[in-house]
Amino acid sequence: MEREGTGGDDGPGLIALLTQLSKSFNRRSTEEMLGMRLKEFLVLSYLRDHPGTTQQELGEAMLLDPNTVVLLLNELESKGFSIRRRDAEDRRRHVVDITPAGHEAVARAEKAREVIEDEVLGELSAGDRRTLRRILLRALEGQPRTPAAPTLRA
Repeated sequence: MEREGTGGDDGPGLIALLTQLSKSFNRRSTEEMLGMRLKEFLVLSYLRDHPGTTQQELGEAMLLDPNTVVLLLNELESKGFSIRRRDAEDRRRHVVDITPAGHEAVARAEKAREVIEDEVLGELSAGDRRTLRRILLRALEGQPRTPAAPTLRA
């Protein structure tokens, strides 16, 4: 049984549309525009919104493997945008925080993000954008926090 709007004769499916939209955002979200790489911006934005996040929680929330998290945090620390420290309650864990310089960098990048969103979503009204955001958040909330391996069917 096919659900309405999931393919068939009504044009591209949701995966194709979301992928095209994502590519459009990625193409415009240059380091020159944001003042940092897109992944760095996304990590710093998360850290800003979730103070005291552990390194593991960050990786799970951003759907990144532990090695990628370490590499990103190394870059952010070298720029003075974040800092890692041992968790006082569990010395095996690292807590990651955004620095004042990181807050300033994210604030500058947010202005660029708004311009990029206006370029990509210019055809949508403010109400449409709020609805799209609400729908995307609901879809993301239903996702597992760690990426699952794809299942193959014979």
